[in-house]
Amino acid sequence: MTTARQDALELSPEILETAAECKAWPFEEARKIVKRYEAGAFPETVLFETGYGPSGLPHIGTFGEVARTSMVRHAFRILTEDKVKTKILCFSDDMDGLRKVPDNVPNKEMLRQHLGKPLTQVPDPFSNEYPSFGAANNARLRAFLDRFGFDYEFASSTEYYASGRFDATLLAMLERFDAVMEIMLPSLRAERAQTYSPFLPIHPRTGVVMQVALEERKLDAGTIVWRDPDSGELFETPVTGGHCKLQWKPDWAMRWAALKVDYEMSGKDLIDSVKLAAQICSALDGTPPEGFNYELFLDEKGQKISKSKGNGLTIDDWLAYAPTESLSLYMFQKPKTAKKLYFDVIPRTVDEYYTFLSAYGRQDWKNRMNNPVWHIHDGEPPRTELPVPFALLLNLVSASNAENTDVLWGFITRYAPGVTAQTHPELDRLTGYALRYFEDFVRPAKTFRAPDDVERAALRAISDSLATLPEDADGEAIQDAILDVARGIERYQDLQRKSPTGGPGVSGAFFQMLYQVLLGQERGPRFGSFAALYGVKETRALIEAALDGTLAG
Repeated sequence: MTTARQDALELSPEILETAAECKAWPFEEARKIVKRYEAGAFPETVLFETGYGPSGLPHIGTFGEVARTSMVRHAFRILTEDKVKTKILCFSDDMDGLRKVPDNVPNKEMLRQHLGKPLTQVPDPFSNEYPSFGAANNARLRAFLDRFGFDYEFASSTEYYASGRFDATLLAMLERFDAVMEIMLPSLRAERAQTYSPFLPIHPRTGVVMQVALEERKLDAGTIVWRDPDSGELFETPVTGGHCKLQWKPDWAMRWAALKVDYEMSGKDLIDSVKLAAQICSALDGTPPEGFNYELFLDEKGQKISKSKGNGLTIDDWLAYAPTESLSLYMFQKPKTAKKLYFDVIPRTVDEYYTFLSAYGRQDWKNRMNNPVWHIHDGEPPRTELPVPFALLLNLVSASNAENTDVLWGFITRYAPGVTAQTHPELDRLTGYALRYFEDFVRPAKTFRAPDDVERAALRAISDSLATLPEDADGEAIQDAILDVARGIERYQDLQRKSPTGGPGVSGAFFQMLYQVLLGQERGPRFGSFAALYGVKETRALIEAALDGTLAG
């Protein structure tokens, strides 16, 4: 378990003054918590919570929710001058019944014998290392969070129920059963409403979490009476001590009230559930937490990402091709806007991260605290400069057919003398990512096309123009030489006249042709920069290969 309290922050007057006006969304969210306690003193610890269903493995959404919550927590600490204790509680709903056998686990037949039981009473299907399926997945969750250095405290639903931590609030819910039912019943289908109860007793013989109607409630005894639907036998079960659990929406509300949760965010698909839980929390004399509903991720076709469909990126997918910080940036940007989450977004996000990082050192405090890297790195971004963007590295791999980082570094060092793997370890890390990304996604999709007669003439003209430049010509000189050729070709002059903004018409169409013919892809970064990195002589050789048909086909 990681510590629940971070080291003290170093807060300069500039940081405190700027934070008061900062419009970045973590600060806007943190102000909700500050306002929550305007009428009185803060509690001993302001509690941020995230929830986790341990019937499956941690996923990219888990990362996003904890990362975003951590950003809000950090902003809150700044606004309160780090005088208020805070804690992120990662709560595992491991007392839930196993409803179905997951597709991605071994020993499925064994698991089928335990359907309906709490996850912490189902044997570990992976090995004998853990006492239960829930414990095994909880361990994976903690390892997952620790891997990224999150500062949190872990909580098990089973442990909290069994220890009596929830007993007082469970008895309050039993007492206010009718009020809870009035909130829940309008949200249920008619058939389910007939047998619905917020309390789910654990069967004393089978250990199954029972979804049954109640025959009687005994407030003085703190028990419920229910009938086994198979045997017809009546049972009386305490609602305390882990003998019962709650349906998930009342459970969520009960947890908010019992633990006095101050902040919890959730996906847009849970908006209605949040409203119901907030009403139940209020019925229990609790105060619902602050928070917001973030948008869900979409696949490349614009469809909602589903774990069961497998139509989106996993966290390991992303981290195989890009650093963790780039994923944090993706989570930071526009959390209330639906975004596509598929492999094509990775290179752009990587370059955006390093662009923000490079800009940080030149910014004043206002712009620094609106810069995503300030929030990603808890106010202490590293100082890193990349002489070669990630997108350019990908194009370099594509053109050079490099199979290892040594080949790439040969080009990089010639392009930027003095830059080596030792002086720029971050760039060296990106060369490895670029090689993997190219091999898995760019190479299989490369489709070269042969140039037509007009394009062949243009390519020859470009090669001739490049021949007049020195081998160490910079990207601007190469870009200008190529544009001069484009402006002299009638086809692209027509496009320029049709373009509402002029220049982009000629450059967009012409440079797209270069990437299609020379690199077998639809787009790329600034071509002059690529040619400067690849080399004038090598670029001319690439053009000759396209003209003699070596590349096409």
